[in-house]
Amino acid sequence: EVPLAESGGGLVQPGGSLRLSCVASGIPFSDYAMHWVRQAPGVSFIDDLEWVSGINQNGSITDYADSVRGRFTISRDNAKNTLYLQLNSLNTEDTGMYYCAKGSYRRYRPKLYDSYSRGPGTQVTVSS
Repeated sequence: EVPLAESGGGLVQPGGSLRLSCVASGIPFSDYAMHWVRQAPGVSFIDDLEWVSGINQNGSITDYADSVRGRFTISRDNAKNTLYLQLNSLNTEDTGMYYCAKGSYRRYRPKLYDSYSRGPGTQVTVSS
């Protein structure tokens, strides 16, 4: 059983929208801050992950990279053990593999996530 499993990616035209989901299993989801990170095409090293957004345990704190602020919205439903990322006004630079990852336990630390906790990822391709 994969602890984190992302879905919702796809091919979309510039200006379009997608909603990504990440279902957690086998972990105390509500005790962890959660993050979305992405990997651009052609990039393979874990150090080249780009942090996109983070959210604290109860959803009261959200955080965004400058490149996505105002276009993306992170949220979570602890009753469903699910993390979401709403992607609006997509552009070609948003193309990549999107992953969710565990953050800090019982507190929120900005941009601090466990790279090795990522699920398989979901591909987002923005192209006309």
